[in-house]
Amino acid sequence: MSFRKSFASARAFALVSFLALSGILGTSGPASALTAAATVRDGNAIQLGDVTYRLDGVDAPELDQVCIDDHADPWTCGIEARDQLAKLIGKRSVRCDDVGPEKSFGKRHRAICTAEGDKTSLNEQLVKLGYAIAREPVKANVKSAAADAKSTSAGIWKGCFVAPQEFRTGKKDGALLGAACRADRDKEIRAVLFPEDLTMPPSCGIKGKLAVRARVTGNIGIYHLRGCPSYPATTKPDRWFCSEDDAQAAGFRKAYNCRRPK
Repeated sequence: MSFRKSFASARAFALVSFLALSGILGTSGPASALTAAATVRDGNAIQLGDVTYRLDGVDAPELDQVCIDDHADPWTCGIEARDQLAKLIGKRSVRCDDVGPEKSFGKRHRAICTAEGDKTSLNEQLVKLGYAIAREPVKANVKSAAADAKSTSAGIWKGCFVAPQEFRTGKKDGALLGAACRADRDKEIRAVLFPEDLTMPPSCGIKGKLAVRARVTGNIGIYHLRGCPSYPATTKPDRWFCSEDDAQAAGFRKAYNCRRPK
């Protein structure tokens, strides 16, 4: 092969490599940004098309999580967090900028999401309203909003609650957070925050049970669908999920005796 042909071949290869690395020729990885109509899955999960993102730097109460308000009454703070996020979005489209994989939640990615026409991200707005706390890793600008929410006792901070991460893993001896927590009522408060009979959120009938044996497959628990032999036997679930995707993202696997109902 002549020097001229060798040089031309090398130049063509370099150009193709550059285009591939630049994404011009396409990529099988997740898009860096996506704008679409949004479906709010929970207080910190937004679905755009068939992609579900978790809000970066944000940890909101789970849909089945209970908090205590400033009058010492239990309330469904996870459902309220979801509704507050939906209210922030309204009927507007949402842009989510992918900032990397979320290792703790299945195949989902973290994102900084902004509703059409807003300058402030939904991540920051939800935290500032007090319906989510800041969590690592953080690329979104939420730390100042988190400090403001705590200092003004906004949202869930006006009462007493446990961090969503500790609720998810059933850590009943974790720190109590909020302005209404009382050291002299510690036992009673924890009994409310971790009830023996956890109330099922509307349309969320998948039962989850924390289980040591699930760790063999890298999970923290097992979920049971309606119609499964194990479903009626699971009388005191530790978690309730609205979809199998949500259960799997939370680290639960399907019961081996369970098949999707026809």
